Amino acid sequence: MFSYLYLGRTDYARALALQQQLVELRHQQRIGNTLLLLEHPPVLTLGRNSHRSNILASDETLLRRGVQIHEVNRGGDVTYHGPGQLVGYPIVDLRSFTPRLGAVEFVRLIEEALMRFCAEYAVHAGRIVGRTGVWTTANCAAEEKKIAAIGVHISRGITSHGFAINITTDLRNFGLIVPCGIADKEVTSLENETCQRVPSLEDAANEMARQIGWTFKDQILALESLQDLIAGGSASDALQPLLKHKPREETRIVPEDTPLSVPKELRRFLGEEDSFLA
Repeated sequence: MFSYLYLGRTDYARALALQQQLVELRHQQRIGNTLLLLEHPPVLTLGRNSHRSNILASDETLLRRGVQIHEVNRGGDVTYHGPGQLVGYPIVDLRSFTPRLGAVEFVRLIEEALMRFCAEYAVHAGRIVGRTGVWTTANCAAEEKKIAAIGVHISRGITSHGFAINITTDLRNFGLIVPCGIADKEVTSLENETCQRVPSLEDAANEMARQIGWTFKDQILALESLQDLIAGGSASDALQPLLKHKPREETRIVPEDTPLSVPKELRRFLGEEDSFLA
């Protein structure tokens, strides 16, 4: 069973810290497979295979537009997250499935769920050989456009990071970067591609959770809060600092690189010093 939690707009650093805590709790078998769905304030993330040259905007431009930069341990190159984009972080033990899932199988299942999600809104989407993510062909044209990106990290069989699909994202922000290091393909959104009513982000999250459940052949249990995730379980003490830490309002923040370990300002509420694809 997947526990599913919609967090709304969440600061990237807080979401990163939450993932790290949940991954450790999943390692300890103190929680089950968990799916976080949310959106972020404007942020650029650099994966392990990223090249700084793929950020096209100057530091001054990023500062003026309130865009943060974070270096993370997922695979892949640079990508953009921002309002109107649905971001999913599956915290999943690949060994909990029968048969056990491999990394490639996991990514393919995520792609399948994203394609099924698009189909619900009459958008035809598929894969491109040799590239990760989900692509759409608008109006039967020959040119594919990327609607969803995937970037996964796997540690001791547990996944983190995940996927992002553009719902009503301002696509002009992708001009800040070479998205996923791919210069020859455009980026699109559900709003641009569908002739149906565009869902709210929360409705999109609920539909995405349903497709994850169908694709992974597992039940989805929707939760109201982090308190529900830990209710009655031994994870309570570990997550209490995060429960007390409320997300900040969206503000203009000076962009700065975030190391792969948890930032110092987050260690205080985490209570610890510790800290494949686009």
